[in-house]
Amino acid sequence: MAKYSTGGGGGGDDGDACELCGRETAELQRATVAGAKLLVCSDCRPHDDAGNAPSGHGESDRSGGSQGGSSGSSPGGASAESSGPESRKKELARKQAKMYDSATGDSKHWEEGGTNYESDRLPYLVSGYGDDVAAARQEAGLTVEELAEELDVDEDDLFAVEDGRAATAGVGGSVVRALEERLGVEIVDE
Repeated sequence: MAKYSTGGGGGGDDGDACELCGRETAELQRATVAGAKLLVCSDCRPHDDAGNAPSGHGESDRSGGSQGGSSGSSPGGASAESSGPESRKKELARKQAKMYDSATGDSKHWEEGGTNYESDRLPYLVSGYGDDVAAARQEAGLTVEELAEELDVDEDDLFAVEDGRAATAGVGGSVVRALEERLGVEIVDE
């Protein structure tokens, strides 16, 4: 059979090839890989979604018992399969979280300090707020540096507001309120 077959191809060969890698072998085992039930060789068995569980919970190898058959299967077999999907979901969630954490960097600061999104929430802002703030600042005859020093805020926050990037730059609501008060503009959408 060809690689990545679902097992129902009906090809011209005798079916003794791994459906994942194509390796010819007489000792194939059933495995669920990415939701597809495949016959795989021992090298591809670690890709089983069940996490390298030994074949025996109602699913024997292709030869019908040459590797112990159903001697390891539990009576009824339903209890092992009923817990399978739930544990697979938990395992998948754990793996996804681990991959996300490794891709985004160190998460220890979130685990130790937690989050506090409510301390200085950015309110909803009117459309075109950045241009309004820039115009008001220029009308007041101030540079970004002078305004930042006067309000005791970070210059990068002021640049972000004027560029219309307040939300993505993490500018706090206190900066927006200080700008409204100092420049006499209304940029909060209430």
